[in-house]
Amino acid sequence: MTTTNINIRTDSELKAEAQSILADLGFDMSTAINAFLRLIVYQQGISVGISKTPKKTVKLGGWEDKIHIADNFNEPSIF
Repeated sequence: MTTTNINIRTDSELKAEAQSILADLGFDMSTAINAFLRLIVYQQGISVGISKTPKKTVKLGGWEDKIHIADNFNEPSIF
């Protein structure tokens, strides 16, 4: 397998933030971009699925641990 270089331009803050997140996930920029390109080829399109916990959270006003998601949306759920 031969390799080639890709040169891209991006915002320096975006690059730094992406590198920080990728490092938390155990990736470097080159590995992440190669994984992304392989996914495009495999799926014949663009899809993103790797993520870490979002920075923003929503307060549920006392509903924490009281909301349940049904396994089967066609059947009523009994708590």
